[in-house]
Amino acid sequence: MTDELSKPPPYKQPGMRSFSIIWFGQLVSMLGTGMTNFALSYWIYQETGEASALTWAIFAFIAPSIIFSPIAGALVDRYDRRLIMILSDLAAGLATIWILIFLLNGSLELWQIYTANVVAGIFNAFQFPAYSAAITLLLPKEQYARASGMISMADSGSQILAPVMAGALLAPVGLQGILVIDIVTFVFAISTLAVIHIPKPVVSEDGRSGDGSLWQESLFGFRYIWRRPSLLGLQSVFFCLNFMAMFGFALLVPLILERTDNSAAILATVQTVGAVGGLVGGLLLTVWGGPRKKVHGVLLGMVGASLFGETLMGIGQSLAVWLIASFCLQFFLPFINGSNQAIWQAKVAPDVQGRVFSVRRLIAQITAPLATAVAGPLADNFFTPAMSEGGALADTFGWLVGTGPGAGIALMFVISGLLGAAVALAAYAIPAIRDAEKILPDYDAVAKTAVVQSPA
Repeated sequence: MTDELSKPPPYKQPGMRSFSIIWFGQLVSMLGTGMTNFALSYWIYQETGEASALTWAIFAFIAPSIIFSPIAGALVDRYDRRLIMILSDLAAGLATIWILIFLLNGSLELWQIYTANVVAGIFNAFQFPAYSAAITLLLPKEQYARASGMISMADSGSQILAPVMAGALLAPVGLQGILVIDIVTFVFAISTLAVIHIPKPVVSEDGRSGDGSLWQESLFGFRYIWRRPSLLGLQSVFFCLNFMAMFGFALLVPLILERTDNSAAILATVQTVGAVGGLVGGLLLTVWGGPRKKVHGVLLGMVGASLFGETLMGIGQSLAVWLIASFCLQFFLPFINGSNQAIWQAKVAPDVQGRVFSVRRLIAQITAPLATAVAGPLADNFFTPAMSEGGALADTFGWLVGTGPGAGIALMFVISGLLGAAVALAAYAIPAIRDAEKILPDYDAVAKTAVVQSPA
């Protein structure tokens, strides 16, 4: 007798139209969030003048979004993924309202921003696995890379408009006006989710084996990935690279502001051109679908982003070079993330993607909060004074990144970029990573061969 996994799914995949409606709602929401992030980053740095204050705000968001991932993934697989996305957007909107209330009362302080970021980060832990797993249910696997390209386009498109709009609106409407706009965009995103149906996944053998208590289901993703060295290897590369990347990237705002006498206009320009690079990369991925061997998109993309993005950003001492570096850094990201996403969506059964993808995210990004927390104090207390005139490292590296304001952070960018490229190139020497797509079967191929023996 043939197992139920070999039958066609008991639902019709809604298709690109339904995905596009959700995608557009998230695009609008990301635009509002991007405006708020720009305005708050500028506010924090103007109020404190410290890189540490800014990196701790980033840490407050990233850390809980990663720490809560395993539990979030288990709940995503248990419940309606659309509902979870709605609740995640609602919680993020409430966190923004929290900041707005204190701002209107004239009592906004850093701890209130950090608190809001922690709440938003916790619910963001639910958003990623729910959104990723929903794509698998909405689209055929041939469309996964293109969907990832569209998501990258949305992210980049919002980054193009957000700094420009936030920079233009800061003077006339202030931070409070930008927060109100952000709240409206959350409402719009929730409205688009409310009109779309996301089907439930077919129960797979992996899904049955992973059922249990919430604690057991939270640990399922770890066991699943550990038993598949190719998936573990891929995420180990991200584990290393994200530490290197955030060691520099978390300091982009103070780097530009220190080297331009606190110019919000130049900062917005650098971020906007970077977003254009991401939009171009996402558009190319959407049209092309990425390399046939997706691992090339992951590893070669990492090399490109590290060398032509971070390293060049650190070496640059003019707007023209920063614009090229920002464009290149963002251009390669859709290929890195989209190619990796396509591999995982093709190899992991939809009904366990919440649990597996959340742990996948934890492994890949657990080093990012650490790097973010360390980067600010390290910049303030070591690299900045070491690269000032007469500093301990000024004579050695001054020819490369200059000296004075911003030079210490620039050197951190150069170091992180070179190390990131080395990690990606070294991964090619490991067969489990290099041949991951050949080693691991697609989840639907496994389902078609699943057979239950009938009684004699």
